[in-house]
Amino acid sequence: MPATVTRATLIGLIAILLWSCSVGLLRSVSEAFGATGGAALIYTTTALLLCLSRGLPKPGAMPAIYLWLGGALFVGYEISLALAIGLASDRSQSLELGMINYLWPCLTIVLAILFNQQRCRVWLWPGVALSLLGIVWVMKGDGSASLAMLWQNLLRNPTAYTLAFIAAITWALYNSVTRRYARGANGVTLFFILTALALWLKYALSDPPAEMSFRLVPLLEVLFVSLSTAIAYSAWNHGIQHGNLTLLASASYFTPVLSALLGSLWLGLTPTLTFWQGVAMITLGSLIGWLATRRQ
Repeated sequence: MPATVTRATLIGLIAILLWSCSVGLLRSVSEAFGATGGAALIYTTTALLLCLSRGLPKPGAMPAIYLWLGGALFVGYEISLALAIGLASDRSQSLELGMINYLWPCLTIVLAILFNQQRCRVWLWPGVALSLLGIVWVMKGDGSASLAMLWQNLLRNPTAYTLAFIAAITWALYNSVTRRYARGANGVTLFFILTALALWLKYALSDPPAEMSFRLVPLLEVLFVSLSTAIAYSAWNHGIQHGNLTLLASASYFTPVLSALLGSLWLGLTPTLTFWQGVAMITLGSLIGWLATRRQ
């Protein structure tokens, strides 16, 4: 592999590492600033950093359907994920919700088959089933995998679990819309600005707005997660353009494992064996799905 390709691939892998830190940091920031306030601070700072590094967005240069539909899906995803993690009953539940989010790779493949005529092999469907089983395994905890037990777990915090599932679905839809309608346009900076505005609006309309604790460590966490998000988007863009796309795509499917590991370390958690089994199922199922759609 040429040195330039190797370097670009390593830069792309940095993006995966940075994205894997997001669940733990989102939870940590939400504990200091509240679910909505913490997310608003993160996306505002990220939007500012993207404007400084990429310049101001130009909505007129984007296809209309990508701008409106893609923008709505992007904003919906970011808000749903951030609030799901922030509204978790405890830190352990925030890890569960983060794993539900990682249904999106499988859902993206299924949507590509349904709407973009993506070809696949028959073993795609066992991969999808394995990912879904992984979510069941993560959610059941140390109890049995009965429907009654799963329903009981959902009822512990229905809003947060619903938002996590919505996040997975909307990001899969965003990927499909972007692939079909973006025509090379990149609206990420604009979409981050819109996400921040929507979150501040929600915060202002809260009754009463949650109090924020402006201490040094939480503020540094906001800066770190915002900076890492801005760097990750740029690094991933460089990696997929100039690096080994096959290697990067393969590595991205191991994000749930890395996210669970880094999240548990950051939040001081020791996940159960059942949780790790579920994470492995989600990862393996997504990887099988990706391999089932690769061309010969």
